[in-house]
Amino acid sequence: MANTSIKLDDKYNLAESNVLLNGTQALVRLMLGQKYRDYKSGLNTAGFVTGYRGSPLGAVDFQMKRAAKELEASKIQFKEALNEDLATTALWGAQQAELRGEGLHDGVFGLWYGKGPGVDRSGDAMRHANMAGTSMHGGVLMAMGDDHSGESSTVLHQSDLALIDAGMPILSPAGVQEILDYGHYGFALSRFSGLWVGLKTMKDTIEVTSVVDGDPFRLKFKEPEHSFERGSLNIRLMDTPEEQEKRLFNEKKIAAEEFARVNRIDKIGFPKINSKIGLIAAGKNWLDLIHAFSLLGIDARDAEELGITSYKIVQTWPIDRQSLLEWSDQLDLIIVVEEKRKIIETQVKDTLFSVGSKTRVYGGDKNNEKLFSDYGVLDPLDIASAIGQIFQEEGCSNTKLTSGLKKIKEARSADNAPDLAERLPYFCAGCPHNSSTKLPDGEIAGMCIGCHSISGFLTPDAITNYTQMGGEGAFWIGRAPFSSHQHSFQNMGDGTYAHSGYLGVRAAVAAEVNMTFKLLYNGAVAMTGGQAVSGGQTPWMISAQLAAEGVREISIVTDQPDGFPADANWAKNAKIYHRRELIDVQNRLKTIKGVTALIYVQ
Repeated sequence: MANTSIKLDDKYNLAESNVLLNGTQALVRLMLGQKYRDYKSGLNTAGFVTGYRGSPLGAVDFQMKRAAKELEASKIQFKEALNEDLATTALWGAQQAELRGEGLHDGVFGLWYGKGPGVDRSGDAMRHANMAGTSMHGGVLMAMGDDHSGESSTVLHQSDLALIDAGMPILSPAGVQEILDYGHYGFALSRFSGLWVGLKTMKDTIEVTSVVDGDPFRLKFKEPEHSFERGSLNIRLMDTPEEQEKRLFNEKKIAAEEFARVNRIDKIGFPKINSKIGLIAAGKNWLDLIHAFSLLGIDARDAEELGITSYKIVQTWPIDRQSLLEWSDQLDLIIVVEEKRKIIETQVKDTLFSVGSKTRVYGGDKNNEKLFSDYGVLDPLDIASAIGQIFQEEGCSNTKLTSGLKKIKEARSADNAPDLAERLPYFCAGCPHNSSTKLPDGEIAGMCIGCHSISGFLTPDAITNYTQMGGEGAFWIGRAPFSSHQHSFQNMGDGTYAHSGYLGVRAAVAAEVNMTFKLLYNGAVAMTGGQAVSGGQTPWMISAQLAAEGVREISIVTDQPDGFPADANWAKNAKIYHRRELIDVQNRLKTIKGVTALIYVQ
């Protein structure tokens, strides 16, 4: 066997086909590969990546920066955004670059990334940008980081309906290989249909590492013939809102479905050979379904004998209805395996209903009984138990399936050990928030997104409010007039301040409430890996902003009062104190009428 020289840089070497990648590195290679596909097609395109970090896409900016040399060589720019909706607007601008003859390239293909709540935040910008559309040689992918289980989020999150509401097609890859494959498909779809395209990412599909085929030309895509004149669906000048809406639903959505149809993007899993029962899933739930089959002992041969077929949907909205009908023909029953709110199930039912099909469809419910819940996440054990029971009810059973169901039942009955201990989150060693979040006795504070939110577990009686990112302080505007408390503190990290929290200070000043903003400055977005705060504001720059907004008094608390540069230009109403004076400083600030601020620097 010949020795093969393998280097870490191979992951971005397009001459190498078999490469080791994690999901976020796949997004980097996707952009490089798209540029190469365009180059080979005779197009002079450029790329643009922008967004805001957050699990499961917390490392995108790290990977983009590490690949700066490769990206620059391919004319791909990476600019981390101040927040998600401004990133959306920037990508909208990139699609306009060549409209007025000013473009330096034939088009700009763009990638947006952001956590699920960032999708919500960007709703208005998304709607405007998608209504306007994409350029013929550009295209935009929105990598939305969803957290269905709420393991690293303040809410359990599903972005699909937000994208559907804005009229954006959604692709649901089931792993690293499919991030590459369907990423390229997404750009082709975006260019043809004129639509922004969502790429659903979750920890189960992007926070994994795989050896993949990284050939940019692994898949080839076709455009439907004679459907729409090329370029007629793309972004245009002087487009009225009425025309945009009409074209979105009368033409673009139809074009997206036809594109899926002609490229046969959905795949049949277990072949349909005299099958009576079909199962449908997408993305992470497709992986769950495959796992469930293995728990039941069902392989391809068993499926054929039992009359079971499966169908993997990639474009979850709008689905390829024609291919679905072809697959579902002659089936007695379809089971849609889908967690959270049902996106695929409703489309399957609408499609079958429109042709008068007699095929039954189970999904969220089975004969008015709950089957797959609308909340939380699905577990392969739950799926295996549910579908295995249905197979038996439908007369599709064998000894392997019966044995599999028995083992699952036994395993669950044995899983009854009590929790011996509970480990609450706590600050990392040396974390400044271990000190910065301390309050005078009897005082209350609001918290928000950030490491400092751990203080809510430690002093639950003092931390009385939790807000979304950008809502810091606003809770007190509504609560203060109806509370016996005369004052509240509000914790906020410097990353959140730069992202959107700054406006909350302005709102509090305008509302004339009595509160103190505690800006916890460490120069990093620590919760996602310690990246530099976008904008790079210094503590003295922040003090000047706060003073200009009408903040009455500003106290800087630090463990190194003499450690600031001599030319630091502090606000006139700012004063520096040592960290040991933290409680005394807070006791004084709470007596001042109006809005005050404490900048804790460590």
